[in-house]
Amino acid sequence: MRAILDFLVETRILEIAVDPRVVFAAAALFLFSLFMKWRIVALSIFAAGALLAVARYSQVIEGKAALGGNMLVFILGTLVVSVILIYFLFIRGD
Repeated sequence: MRAILDFLVETRILEIAVDPRVVFAAAALFLFSLFMKWRIVALSIFAAGALLAVARYSQVIEGKAALGGNMLVFILGTLVVSVILIYFLFIRGD
């Protein structure tokens, strides 16, 4: 149990997120949730993936983002993801 806790403390989120096994498992779970019509699971996986992609693209995680264009990309990307989530959760009815 101690080894598992040490592993979780020492790893970083991006190291785990770019692992091909994790990406494949998330994609498989996303597709399975679409087929089973589990909207909350699909939107949660979409939100996590989209926010990680926006943060990585705007270089906020690396600490290279200033108050210029990169931060604007991060803010607008997060806003777009939020609008999509609000639309699919509250506005669009199945």
